[in-house]
Amino acid sequence: MFDPSSLTYDAAGLIPAIAQDAASGEVLMMAWMNADAVARTLETGRVTYWSRSRQAFWVKGERSGHVQALVEMRVDCDRDCLLVVVEQTGPACHTNRRSCFYTALRDGTEVEIMAPMA
Repeated sequence: MFDPSSLTYDAAGLIPAIAQDAASGEVLMMAWMNADAVARTLETGRVTYWSRSRQAFWVKGERSGHVQALVEMRVDCDRDCLLVVVEQTGPACHTNRRSCFYTALRDGTEVEIMAPMA
């Protein structure tokens, strides 16, 4: 059985978690997890993050219905970053976009490359 304490967390007890769409490979978002959020995600199959602003667990889609169902969790070589491969329902971003990475820097200018979902 996987032990979340085997991961390397920062001074605040957090580890970055990058969410990637299982079907398309698109990077959807980055958020933080603590050891309990990692354990909850693995136990429930619903991706659970740690909200630094609220100091509380945040189950993705709990309020919005834009759920992230865990397909696979991957650990990087340094054990200090996670990749959560997910089945995303609806937009991943709170701005109603598919991905939180909806702007790009092109020729020194930031441009929007993704409109909100209808």
